[in-house]
Amino acid sequence: ESQRQVAQGTVRAYELAQKHGIKTGWGTDILFNPKNTPTQGRQLAKLTRFYDPLTLLAQATATNGELLALSGERNPYPHALGRIAPGAYADLLVADGDPAVNLDFLGDPQRNLRLIMKDGKVHKNTL
Repeated sequence: ESQRQVAQGTVRAYELAQKHGIKTGWGTDILFNPKNTPTQGRQLAKLTRFYDPLTLLAQATATNGELLALSGERNPYPHALGRIAPGAYADLLVADGDPAVNLDFLGDPQRNLRLIMKDGKVHKNTL
């Protein structure tokens, strides 16, 4: 019963955020449980029922960077996050898929993420 209530509350929260133009970020606590980490991309892709795919990518990247910057001294990053700009941290993904159409490719990152760059260093390159 409580799981159902949480799910309904989540739907309502997204509906209200859309209705009132509230800027939202996206994140998950599953990163602290390695066996659930592979589901993160699928979870983000499911939110296309509330937002278009490019808005979701902005929420997971640029908006989260803006929110973290608001934490002041608690922000461990001295440079901008979530954007491609001089001096910003260079985290980039190149994927097989069109993020303007859907985010389903994130459901299988092993296969679909062709280039992964974090802090300006390439961690995967199958291009």
